[in-house]
Amino acid sequence: MATVVTGYVPKPEGDAALLAGIDEAQRRDARLVVVHSLPDHDPEPPYVAEVRAALVESGLEHDLRVLERGHDASDELVDVAEEVGADLIVIGLRRRSPVGKLILGSNAQRVLLDAPCPVLTVKPRTGRH
Repeated sequence: MATVVTGYVPKPEGDAALLAGIDEAQRRDARLVVVHSLPDHDPEPPYVAEVRAALVESGLEHDLRVLERGHDASDELVDVAEEVGADLIVIGLRRRSPVGKLILGSNAQRVLLDAPCPVLTVKPRTGRH
């Protein structure tokens, strides 16, 4: 069975990645693995229950990995993708200023360079057409 791995953060770009990951997994008839890193020793925040509910509602075979941050979130995402033999990684990107556009975010850049499979990057909808 194919596997799609999605990185989640509680921001608009994380929501966009979750929705795109669900869409890609459904389209590919794949299992979805969602990876989220908590800050050190923080209890599980309420939004994690919302992510779980969205996964259950999707009807997909899924795994939500809420990891206590031991190292960099991009490294954790790539490690999970390697572990599960991912066919695709989905990550969200945020809008950047004109200067920021010259440099891709370091986490996104690390995932793109180190991923063992193709990476789909998505941005949240802005309301523009």
